[in-house]
Amino acid sequence: MKFIIIGLGNFGSSLAEKLTQLGHEVIGVDNKPEKVDAIKDKVTHAMCLDCKCQDSVKNLPLNNTDIVVVSIGEDEGANLLTTALMKKMNVPRLISRSVSQIHETILEAMEITEIVRPEEETAERWAKKLTTHGVIDSFELTEKYSIVEAKVPKKFAGKTIGEVGFNRDFNILVLTIMKNVKEKSIFGIFKKVSKLQIEGVASADTLLVEGEIMVLYGHNEDIQDLLKD
Repeated sequence: MKFIIIGLGNFGSSLAEKLTQLGHEVIGVDNKPEKVDAIKDKVTHAMCLDCKCQDSVKNLPLNNTDIVVVSIGEDEGANLLTTALMKKMNVPRLISRSVSQIHETILEAMEITEIVRPEEETAERWAKKLTTHGVIDSFELTEKYSIVEAKVPKKFAGKTIGEVGFNRDFNILVLTIMKNVKEKSIFGIFKKVSKLQIEGVASADTLLVEGEIMVLYGHNEDIQDLLKD
């Protein structure tokens, strides 16, 4: 996959490096030359650009990029302007960072549906979320084993956990199922939040519904194999 990471502070540079280590093509962008110099040998390409400027943004290969992450954190205004420009350019998938509750509220009002909160989430978790199909969130227990939230794929919809054979065929445990519900933000815009189903711990008879969320435990490679298209 191809990524553009705009804003190379602690979170942005860590995410860019992790994605590169995972074998993806990454362009790191910042308006400070020293940050670009610090990362240029650790990613596919590094560029010094002011992404608040529409003319500068035209130099980015947006048409050939899968995901753009606006990770600017020290300047909320620059973050919002850059996010607005990326949205205007109709990038395939846009993720933006928030640094405060009001900042997040403004991003939601702009209809940005994927928001990074670095104070709560690590770059490593986001790297896994972005590169493993269907992953919503993850928590690494060791280098090899994780608990992962992943969307129920179409191929499993309408089957029970026992019929899919998670433990038997994939060596993975399904701990529980979560479902999406909608709440209104203060602007009256609906946003999705995740809540546990009443049933709690999943069983072999639990029915899988496309779009709901499975909480999985297992070896990282087994989880990646399970979630392949």
